[in-house]
Amino acid sequence: MKAIIAISAQEAAHINLAHPMAISIPISNGANNPNCYWAEPVKFKTIEAEGFIGSVKKGGPVNYQQLVYTPHGNGTHTECYGHITDSGATVNQQLNSYHFYCKVLSVAPVVLPNNDQVLPLTQAIKNQNWENVQALAIRTLPNTQEKLTRNYSGTNPPYVSPELTQFIVHQGIEHLLIDLPSVDKEVDGGKLEAHRLFWGLPHALRKKSTLTELIFIPNSIADGNYLLNLQLINLEMDASPSHPVLYKIEKITPILG
Repeated sequence: MKAIIAISAQEAAHINLAHPMAISIPISNGANNPNCYWAEPVKFKTIEAEGFIGSVKKGGPVNYQQLVYTPHGNGTHTECYGHITDSGATVNQQLNSYHFYCKVLSVAPVVLPNNDQVLPLTQAIKNQNWENVQALAIRTLPNTQEKLTRNYSGTNPPYVSPELTQFIVHQGIEHLLIDLPSVDKEVDGGKLEAHRLFWGLPHALRKKSTLTELIFIPNSIADGNYLLNLQLINLEMDASPSHPVLYKIEKITPILG
């Protein structure tokens, strides 16, 4: 199935919907998931009540389970500015468009004198063509399958430098996706500098912008430009489990007026 989607007022992207490339991490029962900020492991709990057993394996008519899950701590999730404000803003209210012209970029962290690992703003990043780019998906290097189940809690993972965050905002990018637990340092005394810069707090709030964390971009997906479909649960929280999907762009053509 082919589709043509506008990526600007002047240009449209031609894509093949038959070849989606998911960059979310599957959610499984137990500890075999990424974990950060000391979240409890994911739990699939079988419902049992008044003789009913929600397990076909145990003799029940259907499988019926409760999911215990922490969006910020257990896997791929998308968050809005309500995450760091008392606004009550929910991500499902802020994200009301779901297709974006997206750049995938691999970035290696640099080590600071204090041993922090930070994603820098490099000349190679500056030299990219950022015209019409609405979303940026960052793959940190090295990129291994371990990211699918890594326990990040207490490990001081890499984070995004203020310079790179400011550059991203300056390019007009509204949706940032990254394979780390956070764009900020794990413990920074509550400064949350990258979050605040990205959302324009306190004086230039970018309400419709979102951060998606704990993605995984397989090495089979090359750096370059794609169409991103960003989907999440219609959940009244500051963050929701999400399922970003990339599509290769076959060609870009002018939109005829």
